[in-house]
Amino acid sequence: MSTLEKAIGTSIPLGAIYTNKKDGTVIGEYTDLPEFAKFCKKAGFTLLQLLPVNDTGTQSSPYSGLSAFALHPIYVDIKALPGFAELYKSDAGFKKQYDKMIKDFPYSQAGRFKYQGILDAKTSLLRKLYESTEVAKKAEADESLEKWIKKNPWIVSYAVYKNLKVKYNQASWKEWKKEDQLLPAKEIKARWNDKKSAKDHLFFAWLQMVAGEQFKKATDAVKKAGIILKGDMPILMNEDSCDAWSEPDIFNHNLRAGSPVDGENPTGQNWGFPTYDWENLKARKYDWWINRLKVAEQFYGAYRLDHILGFFRIWAIPARDTTAVLGHTVPYVPMHRNDLHNIGFEDGRIRWLSQPHVPTGLIEDITWNHETAVAILSKFMDRIGNEELWLFKSTVTGDKDFYESDLSPFCEGDAAQRCKDALSRAWQNRCLIEVTQDNFVPVWTYYNSDSWKSLNDGEKNNLKNLMSGKEWEQNRLWETQSDEILSTLTNSVKMVPCGEDLGAELPCLPHVMEKNGILGLRVNRWCRR
Repeated sequence: MSTLEKAIGTSIPLGAIYTNKKDGTVIGEYTDLPEFAKFCKKAGFTLLQLLPVNDTGTQSSPYSGLSAFALHPIYVDIKALPGFAELYKSDAGFKKQYDKMIKDFPYSQAGRFKYQGILDAKTSLLRKLYESTEVAKKAEADESLEKWIKKNPWIVSYAVYKNLKVKYNQASWKEWKKEDQLLPAKEIKARWNDKKSAKDHLFFAWLQMVAGEQFKKATDAVKKAGIILKGDMPILMNEDSCDAWSEPDIFNHNLRAGSPVDGENPTGQNWGFPTYDWENLKARKYDWWINRLKVAEQFYGAYRLDHILGFFRIWAIPARDTTAVLGHTVPYVPMHRNDLHNIGFEDGRIRWLSQPHVPTGLIEDITWNHETAVAILSKFMDRIGNEELWLFKSTVTGDKDFYESDLSPFCEGDAAQRCKDALSRAWQNRCLIEVTQDNFVPVWTYYNSDSWKSLNDGEKNNLKNLMSGKEWEQNRLWETQSDEILSTLTNSVKMVPCGEDLGAELPCLPHVMEKNGILGLRVNRWCRR
């Protein structure tokens, strides 16, 4: 396609594609893509973007990935699988179960498809179909599956992980027994090789192989129709994912990604997904990301990098915070304690800016009892001398400490909830965050803090100038990081890259995207002057 050629297309979740199959439809499937491509061709479309089709487990959002590599089994067309017709004819129980799924979840009547019900029904049917294969009967991979496994080494950890999810009734891996959490690679491999579990592990390998075959056949048909198929790469992974479990070194489990406070989100957005440890990824030459793209390249001609801003810098939130108010960018250039000394802030003043000073009255106004207020505050805070003023204990690491606390010995019901909410607001009420010892960053809404409002104009100007200088340094840091990561990723595959850059205002972002040949997104009413 020429850079000057105008094209039109559509973006759609695979599950939303409805077709009039003779046996009914419960959800859009891999095999429905060629039919949809015919529609696109008639409509004059040359682009088709699919929302992510990776396995998301019990989460219905396509952006809440359980695996960066595995395809979602919910989109498998069971009727198109080898052995279906024979089993449907010979096994009355299988036939009854399949017919019941079609009857219980009719797409044409449901409006929204019933995700969990369909997933459970399909998984059970797929398991029964697998049981009829020679692979299941022998608990040993046949030649075709063995060949597929060698080409897809990620299946080892995925199969072991999925089998453990079944064992623990789909609970998060953080709730599993210690002996099953964060297994080293050698132990994962040993469990994969355990003959007692071979049949169960091979079910997930077989399922991914047949899903891949259906998807590849369908995407080849889309390409043959003259349509460019564009994949969608979510930047983040769910904390409860195979990748976070089997590759913990590439994530920072102490931080959660999100976005800062804005007009529509007064406390920001906390997405709950762990951030990346880019230093460890760099040491591994970004192999995990490159492997993601190479797996996707089997199916797509172009790809969308979700939230491309996150490759420049991510909004990182302490894992124990419920809101994004006290998040900060990663990477960042800190204001050192000496920087603050140099503009006239001595240590006591720095403490005032970075540690909320909470009056007893905050809680007393709720409990209407001084002793009760003191008792509640003493759980989380230390009193400053004999003053009616308190500082949070060093053991408090986020407002989850308040919300998970039992205040019933002091107050109950609405009063207890109001106390927790008040403590949470107090926790956020600061001008600076001490990210590491003696290294500070401003709170995104520092100007709303009581400590900022207490400064005189000279102090405010000095602090603003210091912040501005660090912001300039950070932009250089973000440019360097993003250019290194994105150049590595875009050069690893031949797919056309596109970055989701809507709303991004980083000065370095357009230059880095253009340099690396990454197309941007434009909404006219947002971007035209």
